[in-house]
Amino acid sequence: MRRAFCGLLLLLIGFFASQFVLREEEGYFDIPPTAQRTGDPEAGYRYLLYGDVVRSGIPLSLFQTLSGENADELGRTGDSQGLPYMFNAVEAPNGVKVAAPTCLTCHAERLNGQLIIGLGNNTSDYTQPAPSALFDRAVEMRFGKNSPEWEAYLPFSRSQKALAPYIRTQVRGPNPADKIFAVLAAHRRAEDLTWIDSPQFSLPVQVVPTDVPAWWLLKKKHALYYNALGRGDFARLSSASAMLTMADSAEARRVDSHLVNVIAWIRTLQPPPYPFAIDTPLAAKGKMVFEKNCSKCHGTYGQQPTYPNRVVELSRIGTDPLLAQAYQKYPEYHTWYNRSWFAQGPYKGELRPTSGYIAPPLDGIWATAPYLHNGSVPTVADLLNSAQRPKYWRRSFDNSDYDPERLGWRYRTEEKPSSPGTYDTTLPGYGNSGHTFGDRLSDEERRAIIEYLKTL
Repeated sequence: MRRAFCGLLLLLIGFFASQFVLREEEGYFDIPPTAQRTGDPEAGYRYLLYGDVVRSGIPLSLFQTLSGENADELGRTGDSQGLPYMFNAVEAPNGVKVAAPTCLTCHAERLNGQLIIGLGNNTSDYTQPAPSALFDRAVEMRFGKNSPEWEAYLPFSRSQKALAPYIRTQVRGPNPADKIFAVLAAHRRAEDLTWIDSPQFSLPVQVVPTDVPAWWLLKKKHALYYNALGRGDFARLSSASAMLTMADSAEARRVDSHLVNVIAWIRTLQPPPYPFAIDTPLAAKGKMVFEKNCSKCHGTYGQQPTYPNRVVELSRIGTDPLLAQAYQKYPEYHTWYNRSWFAQGPYKGELRPTSGYIAPPLDGIWATAPYLHNGSVPTVADLLNSAQRPKYWRRSFDNSDYDPERLGWRYRTEEKPSSPGTYDTTLPGYGNSGHTFGDRLSDEERRAIIEYLKTL
């Protein structure tokens, strides 16, 4: 009996091992789930609108003079009313009121005339130098360097100066988020997160561009970031954003306690519904084509959705490799994090580099142009037919300039880049190659899939 049982066990082990090897040979692996803390969504939304993830910034009275009147798009009250949506009025540790940047700097965007919280910012321009010297002069002239206002402003100014040489992208639209993290990590002690004036490890000048993913996808994810780098507690991983101006790990713990609630609120977000007409019979055909060809990686949708959290190896996906390779080429980034305060305790975060990209959920895909992890493809139609992807393309950056047929931004092609407003796919990190799975489909099948994606 024991021998028979052992024989069966060996057969089962062999079967599962063969399945694992097969998947590895195919160039895929799946990310398992990690337990997450629960929070209060309502408290999280309040903190998003009024909270102090960042507690240093431009003195509020000066900021109001510089920014003028702004439309109230968030319905806020008090000192934050009338500020641009990506700034909150907060109290610095010394009691001075400042305008500080918030999560919505990257995680909110207008589309068809409406501000959508959770939609990634796709119009930001990091090709220009930061105006930190201008702000320095304005604060000094208004208040003086011995003033409480300068003290409240100093941590913000210090981080802006540290970041400035390293975060300029070569085209408008993509975000340098990974480089921002790397620079701030280089300037903070791992054990207590206090500031160090000189970076403790070398920082390459090259920026790896990323498109900002939609927040409403987070509820399905087992890992954060395009390369599935972020594992563990999502609130802890997100609290690293406070490194911009935080004093130390005590402040990190305070922010972490609030971000548990913010993550809980983000999990309630739903994608905006497609606002134009949908060909329902064609969408039904597209669903069948999609589930046959795309669901293996991107999951299924409807009453009982599935999502595999599948990482596709570079050898299989073929998209621009620079982002996936960055943390392997420069291990100082993730090794710093994994020995820092962020990676300690029962609710720790962890950075685990992979050699590929995770296939994202596609809820609300119509709203999230441009596509691929670096925003190099302007429409879904181009994504599904790699031969027609433009080498140099330019959009208006008017987020009402939407193409409902091709699902993405209207654009024009250029013979060569005329300015940083032209997306140049020949640059390292900005390539539009790979994800050629749609090439094997017919034109009719691609049209059907596009129609189906409008329903997600």
